[in-house]
Amino acid sequence: MIDLRSDTVTQPTMEMRDAMANAELGDDVYGEDPTINLLEEKTAHILGKEAAIFTPSGTMANQLALLAHTKRGDEVLLDPESHIMYYEVGAPAMLAGIQLRPVQGLLGRGAADKLVESYRDPDIHFPNTTLVCLENTFNRGGGTIMGSDEMQKVYKRAGELRLLVHLDGARIFNASTASGCDVKEFTQYCDTLMFSFSKGLCAPVGSILAGSKDFIDVARKYRKALGGGMRQGGVLAAACIVALDKMIERLHEDHRNAKILAEGLAEIKGLKVDLDKVQTNIVIVDTYGTNFESREVLDRLFDRNVKANAFGPYSVRFVTHKDISRKDIEKALGVVKDILD
Repeated sequence: MIDLRSDTVTQPTMEMRDAMANAELGDDVYGEDPTINLLEEKTAHILGKEAAIFTPSGTMANQLALLAHTKRGDEVLLDPESHIMYYEVGAPAMLAGIQLRPVQGLLGRGAADKLVESYRDPDIHFPNTTLVCLENTFNRGGGTIMGSDEMQKVYKRAGELRLLVHLDGARIFNASTASGCDVKEFTQYCDTLMFSFSKGLCAPVGSILAGSKDFIDVARKYRKALGGGMRQGGVLAAACIVALDKMIERLHEDHRNAKILAEGLAEIKGLKVDLDKVQTNIVIVDTYGTNFESREVLDRLFDRNVKANAFGPYSVRFVTHKDISRKDIEKALGVVKDILD
């Protein structure tokens, strides 16, 4: 089976499995797991932040950030297609009691102007706006990169409005790899951020939330409240350390395969691909011209041992990753062409 649904389906490497089997362990809730402590210190340094906390998932990391940054009734500005808005089960309302206010275009060019236009001065009729959430890379945008120059503008404007900035950087290392720069080029323009080990970095479980020491102290208490105290979690953190050391440097392979896949799909009659948006490891295909809805395309692909995800009634998402080779890409292209001819 060629599984192009997501980079979350990646399998850990043998080096990760060996590291997990031999990890030095303690009780993380007591702050005594040396492998988790090492991971948190290492990631904070890489990201240019004071401190970091290991979490079971990116969704938990994002929700910890919202809880730590806001009070009940506050308003948070974010793009309507962002992961926090679209895929996190309404958790901001459920857990933090806050209002999400969608701002169209907050993850593209001119985002800083969109922020200023949408901001409302304090008024007895309005909730207090306290936080801006960005996303890089932009999943529903096709894995597109919000350039560090654009992030800088948003961060500057947010500061002028006395707003904090949180970055959902689940795939931030895809952004830095594709941009050919150190990840700090992006992370310097946010107050807090999370990233995932379990996507392109191929670790089996885990994400990191990073920011100031005071912020992480607050987030750590919320993590315990949400059931995220993992005791001997160093078994998982060990794989994440290998991911940091070994898997970032190979992300360009996924990007190259995504470009090959996108160019091949664009040549198939009836399919449309915006090649300018294929900047990292995500390819979104419009199937409207084939007269097949996305679900029908997915069923036909599955029958031929290829998996992808629906992204809309006539939209299909393919994601490249470590476990997808150039040969797999060529085979998948052949299958798509066959089922649509």
